Amino acid sequence: VQLQASGGGLVQAGGSLRLSCAASGDALGSYTIAWFRQAPGQEREFVAAVRWNGARTFYADSVTGRFTASRDIYKNTAYLQMNSLKSEDTAVYYCAASRKILSAIRNGDYNYWGQGTLVTVSS
Repeated sequence: VQLQASGGGLVQAGGSLRLSCAASGDALGSYTIAWFRQAPGQEREFVAAVRWNGARTFYADSVTGRFTASRDIYKNTAYLQMNSLKSEDTAVYYCAASRKILSAIRNGDYNYWGQGTLVTVSS
């Protein structure tokens, strides 16, 4: 599976961004697509995930109610809609794929990774 993340940028606090993760190379029916982020000087952390089949979602507490993970099976693309952004959301965001369950949140649970896309939230 190859993943290509895009959509990062600079946004003011309270604003919105939508990240995209274009997937190719394998049928995604049994996969979980997750979003992770890494802020400067911090470890990469789980943000959200969506099951390709059924579109169930799972979120970190820090983004619940503000971020929405989704996927478009026809475009083979996953999305992370980020609303009410805060300065602490500033990070490089990565998408990742795994055959593990939806609630898998460790970096090591994911086999395939896209390149990061930088999100900067100005206060």
